[in-house]
Amino acid sequence: VKWKGKDLFDLVCRTIGLRETWFFGLRYTVKDTHAWLKPDKRVLDQEVPKDSPITFHFLAKFFPEKVEEELVQEITQHLFFLQVKKQILDEEIFCSPEASVLLASYAVQAKYGDYDPNFHKPGFLAQDELLPKRVLMQYQMTPEMWEEKITAWYAEHRNIARDEAEMEYLKIAQDLDMYGVSYFPITQNKRDKELLLGVDAQGLHIYSPNSKLNPNKSFPWSGIRNISYSEKEFTIKPLDKKKDVFKFYSSQLRVNKLILQLCIGNHDLFMRRRKVDSIEVQQMKAQAKEEKARKKMERQILAREKQMREDAERAKEEMERRLFQLQDEARMANEALLRSEETADLLAEKAQIAEEEAKLLAHKAAEAEQERQRLEVTALKTKEEHRLMEQKMREAEQLAVKLVEQSERRSKEADHLKQDLNEAKDAERRAKQKLLEITKTTYPVNPPPPSGPENMEMQLEMATSHRLDFKDPDMKRLSMEIERERLEYMEKSKHLQDQLKELKSEIESLKLEEHTERGMPWLI
Repeated sequence: VKWKGKDLFDLVCRTIGLRETWFFGLRYTVKDTHAWLKPDKRVLDQEVPKDSPITFHFLAKFFPEKVEEELVQEITQHLFFLQVKKQILDEEIFCSPEASVLLASYAVQAKYGDYDPNFHKPGFLAQDELLPKRVLMQYQMTPEMWEEKITAWYAEHRNIARDEAEMEYLKIAQDLDMYGVSYFPITQNKRDKELLLGVDAQGLHIYSPNSKLNPNKSFPWSGIRNISYSEKEFTIKPLDKKKDVFKFYSSQLRVNKLILQLCIGNHDLFMRRRKVDSIEVQQMKAQAKEEKARKKMERQILAREKQMREDAERAKEEMERRLFQLQDEARMANEALLRSEETADLLAEKAQIAEEEAKLLAHKAAEAEQERQRLEVTALKTKEEHRLMEQKMREAEQLAVKLVEQSERRSKEADHLKQDLNEAKDAERRAKQKLLEITKTTYPVNPPPPSGPENMEMQLEMATSHRLDFKDPDMKRLSMEIERERLEYMEKSKHLQDQLKELKSEIESLKLEEHTERGMPWLI
């Protein structure tokens, strides 16, 4: 209950090991206004909230002009890094998209260390808040596209330690226009429009309400002689007495007290930077220098060990790869050997089969040779038979020609005989006529036969039959001989035609056999 603000603040600093305490303070909120815990007053006597528990925020109250020169301890750098990063993400400090991506890459380096594509797979930043929402909404880009851009920068920060990455982050952030500036609404006169008062490490600045980047008027600490307030009126007296005193008004007396408190603290640090460092600060810087050198040496040793380990791992991987390669080669050689043995067995089997096939082919060749000889003999026989058949054909043809000639001769003889027969019949008729006439002349005393043609014809026939009967047997005999010869000729002609047909059939079959026998060697 009796603790002062300094007691609580010192306890926090001792707990986190902070020695650069002049940058920080404990902030609380009262009636929607931020206030800083006063170190020389008891905590409960100040306007702190009466809630239980009471909430304070340990924050940087004052900012250095050059972070690399003023921030000595690593814990100090880390606390500034966390606060500035939060202010950028909460858009309390304006940051361009390009600078936001670059700052995000240093934040990732500080958190994850060196980029490793085997470990940092796509999507590993999905749960991290790295860019202001304004930047995300400004461009039509997916989270994966933003991650790709951040990762591209992140990959270039290799071999940068965490404290170095945080320092690089702060070095970029300190050049932003809104870095380390505390803004308060003011009016130059009670009836004038509102303005903004900015307090930072370099002085006081007056801004338009809609522009926190470029101040309309600035009062550097080196040009201010005195700052005071009375109720809600605040007065800034320049060091140059010829310049006008600048007055403005705030909405509340509490705000004027806070402005004055920030002005005093920033002015004190401004003057302190321009003096020789105190023994405590010199000791801190020496210790920090030694600590940095020690850490640098440790990082170098660690880097060498890491390099050696990576080399050893690479050598191990190379040996494993070589081992796997040799194993593969051995396996392939064994497989090749097995294939060679299988091929040798197969070749031996094929050789045996080839030998058997050769024997079979030799046997078949011998059989083919025997068959060829048999066919040659058969061909010779066939040629002889063919020759005999041709001879028979020629004889048959000659015989046929002779028979045809004989037939024609017999036909001519038959025609002559027929002609002689006709002539004999004509002679007989003429003889009958003459005989009739002679008969009438020789025997006139006989009584005349009955007249009439029938009786006359009968008489003629009787006379003729008595006188010419000697010729009928010869005619019959001649006719019978002619008929017999004709029948014999017809029978011989039919027999000859049958022989010709048989001969032609035999010739056709011989030709077919000869053609088949000629094609047999090719088929074999």
